[in-house]
Amino acid sequence: MEGFFQRYLSLYRSLITSLNELMRTYELSYSLWQVIFYIKRNGPSTLVDIANHYNVEKPTITRRVHRLEDLQMVKQIPGMDRREKVIQLTELGEEIYKACRKKITDLENSVMVGIANEEQMITFQTLPKIQDNIMRSGGSKSE
Repeated sequence: MEGFFQRYLSLYRSLITSLNELMRTYELSYSLWQVIFYIKRNGPSTLVDIANHYNVEKPTITRRVHRLEDLQMVKQIPGMDRREKVIQLTELGEEIYKACRKKITDLENSVMVGIANEEQMITFQTLPKIQDNIMRSGGSKSE
């Protein structure tokens, strides 16, 4: 299907811009939100776990975590191994997660207006399949 990537990337860029504007109040960007979201979903996590999940290099996640520590939204806790950094949300991080999650859900609902539930579900189920195909074809880690 020629033009699929262009259409998707156009959607992606406008969505990221909307998300960044939505979270600006909390001094967050979408890339910082990804770390908060992962920790909220998976509990205290290592930098390696987060980096692997998002298919990015560990130094990229380290920079994001340092920024979130500066904002007092995450903190390091002792891991099984002293060399392992385990990150968890702070009380402030939990509060900001809830506030942002509400705003993001409202955005999700607003951008889906006029799209049948069946079409939404098909898209929701198809996107991970496309991602899997990209990863199998040699998708590499990015910053």
